[in-house]
Amino acid sequence: MGASSRQHIDAAQQVSTLRSGDDLIIKVDGHFGFSVHKEFRSAYEEALKNAPPRRYVIDLKLTDYMDSSALGMLLVMRDHVGEQAEISLVNANSEIRSILDISNFHKIFNVA
Repeated sequence: MGASSRQHIDAAQQVSTLRSGDDLIIKVDGHFGFSVHKEFRSAYEEALKNAPPRRYVIDLKLTDYMDSSALGMLLVMRDHVGEQAEISLVNANSEIRSILDISNFHKIFNVA
C-alpha cells in the first residue's frame, strides 16, 4: 500500500472506505444486511469513477452479523467491478466464516 491514503466514513458510521494505491478497503461495522446496501454500493462505485482499484478488500472484523442480502450485495459488487478485479473477504468471525463457507464464496472470492 502506498503512502497516500484517503478515508471516508458514511453518516451512519456503518460502512467506511480507505483507498491506498491500488487497494480499496471497505469496512462494514455491525450488521451487514440490506440496511447498508446504498452505502456499500456507493463505496465501490465512487472508487470506480476515478482510478479503479485492482484490489478490493472487504474487512469484516467489525461485522457481527451477515444475512443473505449481504451475500447478494457481494455478488452484485463482483459483477459491477469485473472479474479482473481481485476481491478479498478478510477478518470474518467464525459465524460469518461459516456462512461464507456454506455459500461456497471461497470459489468466487479470496476468503482469508
